[in-house]
Amino acid sequence: MRFLGASLLTLVLLLNACSGDKLPKGVLPPEQMQSVFWDYLKADVYANEFLSADTSKNATLENARLQLEVFKKHRVSKETFYKSYQYYLKHESLMKDMVDTMVVRQQKIYDSTRPAPVKMDSN
Repeated sequence: MRFLGASLLTLVLLLNACSGDKLPKGVLPPEQMQSVFWDYLKADVYANEFLSADTSKNATLENARLQLEVFKKHRVSKETFYKSYQYYLKHESLMKDMVDTMVVRQQKIYDSTRPAPVKMDSN
């Protein structure tokens, strides 16, 4: 009877350890991480590409300020975001899936906002 109990406990622990769907505590799920990461990237590009050309602004400080705004908007702490980011970097397939999904979503948004091409009449 003890052997059966120990075997069942071992099986449950193994199945739980092998389930790839579980994220560690404090790591953002992919859907939420996508939203935060996308806004984070936009803020970073804005600060580094546009604000760095403005000599009246400190691009590094503006970038930090914009990042904090992104975290506030998504109700995520800086620590949670960076912990999640490190986790996704270590799990390449999760990171790839997340980035691929972000790109597809943004392409759909871009395509839906582009004006339709004008057809020229051949007559």
